Amino acid sequence: MDAGSGIGMLENNNEEQLIQLQHIGKHYRLADKTLHILDDVCLRIAHGESCAILGSSGSGKSTLLNVLGLLDLPDTGNYRLNGIDVAQASPDQLAALRNQLIGFVFQSFNLLPRLSALDNVALPLTYRGIAPGQAREQAHAMLARVGLGERSEHRPASLSGGQRQRVAIARALVGKPALILADEPTGNLDASTAQEIMALLIELNREQSVTLIVVTHDPLIASQLARRVEVHQGLLREAGAA
Repeated sequence: MDAGSGIGMLENNNEEQLIQLQHIGKHYRLADKTLHILDDVCLRIAHGESCAILGSSGSGKSTLLNVLGLLDLPDTGNYRLNGIDVAQASPDQLAALRNQLIGFVFQSFNLLPRLSALDNVALPLTYRGIAPGQAREQAHAMLARVGLGERSEHRPASLSGGQRQRVAIARALVGKPALILADEPTGNLDASTAQEIMALLIELNREQSVTLIVVTHDPLIASQLARRVEVHQGLLREAGAA
């Protein structure tokens, strides 16, 4: 594997499966006890699929999201993302993979309060070394795509919760990732706005063929995605198709 930034790792991959988890295990030490959070998890998700990950609080779904998003590494098993063996990647390569392959959408939006919506969306592109003018141009186009082109210069504090989540979605998509990981993306929104955000995510999944994984505890949200898997006490099972 190239020891560089990781850009070369993303080229010429024709695998149908974007995500391949094989016998993944994850545990943590708490005092003198070992807590098994994930146990022998196997999961395959193809390019362009949509999938909900369901589970109650403490079930292991957030840990699974962290593994999928390269924020944490499994203790056992094998994870291949876009054909790349994650265990063989250096920290710098993992950072490059996160930046280029994955877009994150969080319940709490995670926008920088001092930056405008435009500059929040442009931020991932500047991390790639894209010139500021070009980054802002691409960011504005993505904000327009999610219906916020006219509010691009507003800071997060002057936007509604739904608008802030649209900014977060635009930020996640601006780098044209293969995978969107959404962690309870409607958790802080009222029912009407939540439905608008889910409709937007599903529309983008279908139009841009970006793989969409939504972590949620809400069966109504989960039912809108093509696949549903459930995490229960660290185990994973397919919960049926929509």
